[in-house]
Amino acid sequence: MSGWQQHLPVFPIVLPLLAAATLLLLRGEARRPQRAALALLATLAQLAVAGILFAMADARLPTPWPAEIGVYALGGWAAPFGIVLVVDRLSTLLLALTATLGLATLVYSLARWSRTGVYYLPLFQCLLLGLNGAFLTGDLFNLFVFFEIMLTASYGLALHGSGLARVRAGLHYIVVNLVGSLLFLIAAALIYGVTGTLNMADLARRVATLTPADRALFDSGAALLGIVFLIKAGSWPLNFWLPATYGAAAAPVAGVFAILTKVGVYALLRFETLLHASGAPAPFGGQWLFYCGLATIATGALGMLAAQRLDRLASFLVIISSGTLLAAFGFNGTTLTGPALFYLVNSVLGTGAFFLVIELAERDRTAVADLLAVSFEYFGVRDPEDPAHPDEVVGAVIPMAMAFLGLSFIVCALLLIGLPPLSGFIAKFALLAAAIAAAPDAANALPSWLFVAVLLLSGLAGMIALSRLGIRVFWDSTRKTPNLQWMEAGPVAALMLLCIALAMGAGPAMSYFNVAARSLHDGRGYVESVLASGGVETP
Repeated sequence: MSGWQQHLPVFPIVLPLLAAATLLLLRGEARRPQRAALALLATLAQLAVAGILFAMADARLPTPWPAEIGVYALGGWAAPFGIVLVVDRLSTLLLALTATLGLATLVYSLARWSRTGVYYLPLFQCLLLGLNGAFLTGDLFNLFVFFEIMLTASYGLALHGSGLARVRAGLHYIVVNLVGSLLFLIAAALIYGVTGTLNMADLARRVATLTPADRALFDSGAALLGIVFLIKAGSWPLNFWLPATYGAAAAPVAGVFAILTKVGVYALLRFETLLHASGAPAPFGGQWLFYCGLATIATGALGMLAAQRLDRLASFLVIISSGTLLAAFGFNGTTLTGPALFYLVNSVLGTGAFFLVIELAERDRTAVADLLAVSFEYFGVRDPEDPAHPDEVVGAVIPMAMAFLGLSFIVCALLLIGLPPLSGFIAKFALLAAAIAAAPDAANALPSWLFVAVLLLSGLAGMIALSRLGIRVFWDSTRKTPNLQWMEAGPVAALMLLCIALAMGAGPAMSYFNVAARSLHDGRGYVESVLASGGVETP
């Protein structure tokens, strides 16, 4: 295999880094087309690289590494002394998901949002850099570094634009995550002081050899680390910052933020599978994650029912998706992991599209639009049997833009609630079927039925909330038909089509997710691949 193919694992980090640096140099309104073209090319390149790595991890393309899991040693320093990037099915899946969502929201933002701030495009590339690095790194401290790159970029993007609500929510978001970053550093210091390593694979090996006193310190550090990941995942009771931040953010920013909480979920899952053999401490071990997930779903459902704006309702849908994933990954055993990965892909794509649809649907709405009227007089509809108007046609022609937005809203609602026939239903049905199948086991009887009940009730709450606010938005006779650009409608349609394709290919997709789940829970395979391989030396 040629040299550039051997170094593909580092491309998702290098490409956005170079793009962000170049975009900082291309200033001025006259260079706006060049800036947009560079950002698009960089994101397309990341999507292409993620697709190749995805195929390599699934053994559909030849790989430069001997084992199923690929290891890339930065600087030629092998683990555990050097920094490594680890390529497996889960990390490449999330890389592809990040690039897909990033490309869709970037194209949408080029219609007008990217022009309202000088540093929007560089910050966007830095956000992708942090996400890609967090999914690839095999080192705890570098996970912190990529977390900080991602968060620093998200601070600027959350404040992008104007408005008191956005500034207030953005500053709240910054303070909460700065506290989380401090806890992350303290946790990393405790873990390193006890184990002498920050390599994740080496860490999993050394934990089993700790003395009781050292193990107590390690568990304290792991508990702090778990709190940090729960904050980032949007778990109850640490998710109070999320609805205001996501609801106030610009539409493409909120759309790409749909995957940020999944970084915390990914980190929790990765550490839980690595530490499982040596007795994972809370919140990685036991059923802590499961009950945190159930509480998160419940608070998200209540928040949806109380929401009076679609953007805030969408924020609570993000919370529900995180809660569902936490509950599934915290369930006793591994039966829910594969369906949960299917649900993760559907929820990220669906929520990202929904934030974009909301901005388009609520564009040019008047203040009176939130007052719902149900009488025929309010809508100007007359009785077709009235002899005074024998030839009058009831209703009005629906403009193409409103038809597209109405259909998009319905598709997103079906995806996120989990109603047939789209991929959201398949994901929820797979989760429910797996939970019910595990119910005969005495240890899983109560958790199984609790999971089923909470998931069904959250879907009912979502249907009620989305129907209520959807009627307010689309049955408003005083509103003007919004003007849509192809750069805005195209990304929304593309994300929904991907979800439809996921539903049509549910069989192969579920097979892939189940294989990825088995590989993920084989923590020994991850450890052996990282520590036994010297990786691929960088030039």
